[in-house]
Amino acid sequence: MLRVRHEVDGSPELLRTEEAPVPEAGAGELLVRVQAIGVTLPTVRRLRDSREPLPLGGEIAGRVVATGPGATGFATGDRVTGLCFTDAYAEYAVLPVAMASRVPDDATAVEAVALVRSGLVARGAHEAARVGPGESVLVTAAASGVGTLALQYAGAGGAGRVVAAVGNGAKAGFVRSLGADEVVLYRDLDRSGPYDAILDGVGGDLLPSAVRALATGGRLVAYGSGGGTVEAYELLLRGASVTGFQIRAIATGRPDLYARWRDDLWRRRAAGTLRAAVHAELPLTAAAHAHAVIEQRRNLGKVVLVP
Repeated sequence: MLRVRHEVDGSPELLRTEEAPVPEAGAGELLVRVQAIGVTLPTVRRLRDSREPLPLGGEIAGRVVATGPGATGFATGDRVTGLCFTDAYAEYAVLPVAMASRVPDDATAVEAVALVRSGLVARGAHEAARVGPGESVLVTAAASGVGTLALQYAGAGGAGRVVAAVGNGAKAGFVRSLGADEVVLYRDLDRSGPYDAILDGVGGDLLPSAVRALATGGRLVAYGSGGGTVEAYELLLRGASVTGFQIRAIATGRPDLYARWRDDLWRRRAAGTLRAAVHAELPLTAAAHAHAVIEQRRNLGKVVLVP
């Protein structure tokens, strides 16, 4: 099978395509013939910052071709999506049952990787922000895979004002098409607001500006991998709060809630109130290019590799 391997220091050009043996499903695992792979900013950042080769984990969707010992609930032929921790960038991948979920018959594999994991993060961040009816919500990284769905959740949740924050004004029309009432550039964030809730997928140098844009009693939920520093005085000044959110903690610690959120994603998609935005479908051999698109923030929605 074809597999992408990461080398040396994580630069996109150091992703190599190679022939490798098809893996075997271990205890509690599924062997999946991969049909789509979601490329994420956390993966890109982790590889970029690494000083040694790392396994290429990520979101996949495809069809089960074998089950390992104790892998209950799924059978050969089932269509699934989920998060692999190693060698996701490949024609075949091993998927833990705990991270797997079914894909409806009328959904494509590309749609599944663009909707499920990103949608769960968007839903979780929205819940953590406790957005009330009529409140104002700012979504950073609004044109990303998670951001596009977070905008839709905010609108459907009764927010009175949904604002998309982007780094490039050329993305304004795109995020407005997904429900943003207004668009603000990152460089203007300090002069915008105040916002009752901020869903932040950027972090880093943008985080202090986002905190300063909070309203009195505002809540910021950080769900990205960009890090950043928060000044306690800024929180005291506004009576505001910052919360971190990670969907893996829900998947492993609250599987019942994870399942309810996942099922709700598909119901909303079937009702036409939630849609996944896909920027590009690229061949597996173009993994380095896919990472460059994400790194340079050129994407409008999800970037997907198709083996």
